[in-house]
Amino acid sequence: MKFVHTNIIAKDWKKLSQFYQNVFGAKPVGFQRDLSGQWLEQLTGIENVHLVGEHLSLPGYDGHLPTLEIFSYDELVHENRTSINCTGIRHIAFEVEDVDSLLQKALREGAEQLGEKVTKEYPDNKCATFVYIRDIEGNIIELQSWKDL
Repeated sequence: MKFVHTNIIAKDWKKLSQFYQNVFGAKPVGFQRDLSGQWLEQLTGIENVHLVGEHLSLPGYDGHLPTLEIFSYDELVHENRTSINCTGIRHIAFEVEDVDSLLQKALREGAEQLGEKVTKEYPDNKCATFVYIRDIEGNIIELQSWKDL
């Protein structure tokens, strides 16, 4: 068994994919998807379903897995589930060398900071710095950096 991908449904998959490429160095894997047909209708339970997008390799991993799958459906359903304390998948996290510099890069690319940047010491002689941001479509990302004390 292995973890394969995390999916983000985007309003504009090309723009969101470019954000993750620019900020995190993710790279497209394989070919762009343009999916429709009876098999997809059966899988999703949506009549006349059509979606497009691509998979991005994640930094820190060799090969093609795991990926971030960024797709857009022709027809989107919008719900107000954007708080960090909502049930369900709430954020993805990236461990980075320097939280401050990546935070500034993300902000320049259109991200929005949530809350404050914090530093926390742990009993195993480690110190971590964390901050939450929203990508350009409002998805929550945690940036974290770990150091030995």
